[in-house]
Amino acid sequence: MHHVTRRNFLNRTSMGLGALATASISQDGDLFAGTRKVKPEMGIHHPARARRVIYLHMSGGPSHLDTFDNKPQMQKHHGEPLPPSVIGKQRLTTMTREQAKLLVAATQQEWGHFGESGMEMNTAFKEISTIADEICLIKSVHSTPINHDPAVTFLQTGSPLSGRPCLGSWLSYGLGSENKDLPEFVVLLSNGGQPVPSRYWHNGFLPSRHQGVQFQSKGDPVLYLSNPEGIDDSNRKNLVTGINALNELKQKQIGDPEIEARINAYELAYRMQSSVPELMDISRESKETLEAYGASPGNASFANNCLLARRLAEAGVRFIQLYDRGWDHHSDVTSNIKNKIGQVDKSCAALIKDLKQRGLLEDTLVIWGGEFGRTSYGQDRGNSYGRDHHPNCFSLWMAGGGIQGGVTIGETDDFGYNVAKDKVEVHDLHATMLHLLGIDHERLIYKFKGRDFRLTDVAGNVVQAALA
Repeated sequence: MHHVTRRNFLNRTSMGLGALATASISQDGDLFAGTRKVKPEMGIHHPARARRVIYLHMSGGPSHLDTFDNKPQMQKHHGEPLPPSVIGKQRLTTMTREQAKLLVAATQQEWGHFGESGMEMNTAFKEISTIADEICLIKSVHSTPINHDPAVTFLQTGSPLSGRPCLGSWLSYGLGSENKDLPEFVVLLSNGGQPVPSRYWHNGFLPSRHQGVQFQSKGDPVLYLSNPEGIDDSNRKNLVTGINALNELKQKQIGDPEIEARINAYELAYRMQSSVPELMDISRESKETLEAYGASPGNASFANNCLLARRLAEAGVRFIQLYDRGWDHHSDVTSNIKNKIGQVDKSCAALIKDLKQRGLLEDTLVIWGGEFGRTSYGQDRGNSYGRDHHPNCFSLWMAGGGIQGGVTIGETDDFGYNVAKDKVEVHDLHATMLHLLGIDHERLIYKFKGRDFRLTDVAGNVVQAALA
């Protein structure tokens, strides 16, 4: 008996309307095929300032009050109850909702002004402070989810509910590839801490070829990329060719775009066997470069991942996402924030300097930040205080590809609890990123279940003050 799929049924019924619908679905991924007559780096709606993105995600939510948003007024009120008028009707997590007192916890960090711009930040940023004039610091980012998973999901997909395509998938869909031997979207993880599930780099309802690929900085660069024992390259090629021949037969029968995506995935995986191991071998870098990043060949670290990000950008990967875990400081924020800054400071600065020295920074957009900030009141965890989740305002910085360096955007109130000036919503960040890549965020659309979806949903404005 012949197996009848939904698409097969539609193709054979409804006076051909099912066939038309199926054809429309299969062509969704080629929405911009006409505009791709120009080079992808030129953008699809207007000239692009950036060709690629390196997103440095500090997973867990760095405290803005201990990194980039100094509040001297809090010193005067340290240990006093945070005024109810400041908290307003904002939600509190269950971790502090029942806490007897919400007492102002002033930062114990040292602060300084750096660069010609005089940008203020924690002096523990010994290296990032040297690139102050390259970065645009936004102190007024505003989000809504108060817990990690929906907050990261919102930042990565434009929705707090899982199931939407993430940033890298949208860029893969809109701009395509610059290197046929590598994925358009690569993910690297470092350190332990807050869980980072693979759905943070999922393609959602976009064709599966736009899903992110996780690379490993230690061991096999990609899981199962190496040939199994007893299988050589010739056997592997014959196997891929045979499987794809069967898939092509099925594709002709039912016209399912996911079969085409599977064919492309097999072919890409085969090509990656040659391209990826060499690309991921940082031992090829000079001693000076390794020392600048603090990288060590053979190890798994954030430093190694930053160096790999530069190599991936150089090779033409469109979107490179680094997740560094361990920023969830519910206790002893004073010591923990210094420790985490020490783990990422040198590598982040080296990445910016290295990109600039190689002529890549001018068309590479670099983003640094977490999913939310932390509270200005202390979270009681014994002898030392921490800070709870706080989405209402936090800090994030960008550099490179069309960004104006040495600029600080937005302000928070005296307690760092509310945005006081120039609020920047998550959808505004997305609109700005797409704008720099030559994409009008209102025109990057994918039809799904009868609705036009976009990364910025029904919101988003380009942050003009951030543009060079």
